Amino acid sequence: MNATSNPLLDDRFDLRFHDVRAEHVEPAMDALIARSQAAIQAIIDAEGPRTWANTMQALEDATEALELAFGMVGHLDSVAHEEALSGAYYAVTPKVTAFFSSIALNADLYEALKAYAATEEAQALTGIQRRFLDKTLEDFVRHGAELPEAQKTRLAELQSELAIAGNTFAQNSLKATAAWTHLVTDPSELAGVPESMMGLLKQSAEQAGQEGWLVTLQAPSVMAILTHADNAALREKVWRAYSTRATSGELDNGPVIEKMLALRAEMASLLGYDTFADYILADRMAKTGAAAQSFLDDLDDRSRAMFQAENDSLRAFVRHTTGSDDLAPWDIGYQAEKQRKALYDLDEEALRPYFPLDTVLSGLFELVHRLYGITVEPSDLPAWHEDVRTYKVLENGRHIGSFYADFFPRSNKRAGAWMNAFITGKPQADGTLSPHLGLICGNMTPPVGDRPSLLTHREVETVFHEFGHLLHHLLTTVPIRSLAGTNVAWDFVELPSQIMENWTWNRQTLDLISGHVDTGEPLPGELFDRMLKARNFRSANAMMRQLGFGQLDMALHTAYDPERDGPVQPYVLGIHKRYSAVAPPADYAMVNAFGHLFSSPTGYAAGYYSYKWAEVLDADAFSAFEKEGLFDREVGTRFRDTLLSQGNAEEPADLFQAFMGRAPDPEALLRRSGLLR
Repeated sequence: MNATSNPLLDDRFDLRFHDVRAEHVEPAMDALIARSQAAIQAIIDAEGPRTWANTMQALEDATEALELAFGMVGHLDSVAHEEALSGAYYAVTPKVTAFFSSIALNADLYEALKAYAATEEAQALTGIQRRFLDKTLEDFVRHGAELPEAQKTRLAELQSELAIAGNTFAQNSLKATAAWTHLVTDPSELAGVPESMMGLLKQSAEQAGQEGWLVTLQAPSVMAILTHADNAALREKVWRAYSTRATSGELDNGPVIEKMLALRAEMASLLGYDTFADYILADRMAKTGAAAQSFLDDLDDRSRAMFQAENDSLRAFVRHTTGSDDLAPWDIGYQAEKQRKALYDLDEEALRPYFPLDTVLSGLFELVHRLYGITVEPSDLPAWHEDVRTYKVLENGRHIGSFYADFFPRSNKRAGAWMNAFITGKPQADGTLSPHLGLICGNMTPPVGDRPSLLTHREVETVFHEFGHLLHHLLTTVPIRSLAGTNVAWDFVELPSQIMENWTWNRQTLDLISGHVDTGEPLPGELFDRMLKARNFRSANAMMRQLGFGQLDMALHTAYDPERDGPVQPYVLGIHKRYSAVAPPADYAMVNAFGHLFSSPTGYAAGYYSYKWAEVLDADAFSAFEKEGLFDREVGTRFRDTLLSQGNAEEPADLFQAFMGRAPDPEALLRRSGLLR
């Protein structure tokens, strides 16, 4: 391993996140861009016959160090945001983006690839090497390799502008979220909020040097208020603050969104596509924007009657309990929780003491040991914050991967939950791969005082979800980095994550992952029975919420015309109204903090439908485990060998077919959700 004074230039597995400073960023990016440019020029200038080694493998290796270093800085901006580092990241983004954009636009490099493709060696390629060559040539065309020079120049400009705009959107969202707080000094204002959440709000105030209870826009705080607070005025205050983030002043994301949509539309047109959705989906399972739209519309049609029935039922419940059925958006979560408790005698907070984070993790690690034969142990990797845990993954004593786990919210950490890959292992002489390195991040309920982190069941599902993504990376056996792990079609990438959530509803798994914080007692059977009965409570509303986000996404990337439709926020309000239990007010602007769509040049843009698409796949695939054994090593091995380990080695539909022995059952999701009529 080589250690340097600049941690971003180190060639080592134990990444030095803790040493990275703003002054390291630009020198590192300049050096790595130069190194990558030289490597690409060496491909162009290669003497002798074109070979896999001097062309395809050389191209695969040319940008690896730059991708890692730039990814490290971007990651730190997400989890340890501070102005100097963020400014440095923002400053280098245009040059890094311009370099990556230039690769597919390099005519000499494209000619070198085509020259290799014409060789006898290339013609004889099979399997993963054949796929990499074909995919690379397709990607070059999709990214402008055959455009005239003037259009190549404009395409590079568009990609650079999109990267800058995505950074701006993400930073505005983070700052707007952190900027809002509400200090409560009278505990009666928080009536109804569970004791565990009161402790969290008290701890937040103490950390801010204040006395009382501090409500923030971090997920655990928001959910505590909107689900449990009896004080309707407080619920409204929090709901409005959360749903109008990044809508004013220098943090207003409205203009950023409109700029990104225009840039994306122009880029798609330049590349010969009618819409950005058609461009993005051309190499995904859906293939076209029309196919994705049809998928969303079909689920809408199948779920809408139940959606209406659920909302009528909630209004009837509220009318019966309060004498009035007037409902505002900030009442829905609160009243729905009361209805669930009345119908099923289930209070979600009653589950929390049974899910200490450490118990959940130890059970999760035991589950994957039984299914896949791997062992997860704590490790000593240095990290970026004292809260971050690190682990190594072993198989038969061999180190196959490591990962970071950053579970708790901080004021300088972005919202949500996600997984990232840092290092993909390389082929070794013995036929194995060197260890992989990744991370999972979330914003779960943190420890309060001397009490450990106690999770809601929804948070448990999130931990399992992100760990499923991580397994997709850590268990890959694909020897070509660009096709390994999670580098798959985005409407397939959620299958390994979403299938993991199913185990959190299983009695045997719950015996592994639950243990009362005071007694160690697993989740009682009668509480599990009530939880299971309530599983599909308001499932049509959950379905419609996701479909609404998908419809918003498709509308913005296929139909939206700013000259005809005006500003984005009022345009999407009509979509929100159709998919909300109660119509939101005119200033509702969740789109201004919709990071999935706008915090990066592409992200889930024109691809949010993927969550539901993959849910169909996961509901169907899990039936194999239900049939043959939820802990069955043979089924687990088959799932690992045919899907988890395969990355993008084959078409997603073929991988699914290899596991199930048939095409997906389109009704599997509706059946699981109790929506099949």
